[in-house]
Amino acid sequence: MHEENGIVYSDNPQKMLTVLEVRHMYSGVYLLKFSDGVVKLFDSSILEGEVFEPLKNPQVYENPRLEYGIVTWKNGEIDCSPEFMYEKGFLYNTADVISVA
Repeated sequence: MHEENGIVYSDNPQKMLTVLEVRHMYSGVYLLKFSDGVVKLFDSSILEGEVFEPLKNPQVYENPRLEYGIVTWKNGEIDCSPEFMYEKGFLYNTADVISVA
């Protein structure tokens, strides 16, 4: 149980998952460092729908940006939730990586 802004909730508060760092690796695959310290690879080719069509263009997929912990493209016109990227991403062995930025 916890209280937030004068409202009592029956569950425990959870920290919001965010992306701390993003690096385009190749062909729409990104190396992501999350706020819990986990590093994953995410392949944007799994993103479906009209809104994600621009990600087929290298000028778009090669230029991700972070806005408030969310990966965006095309000046914020396209985004993907950190939770989805975390769930669908693949763990990355960071033993040989100094920094993802």
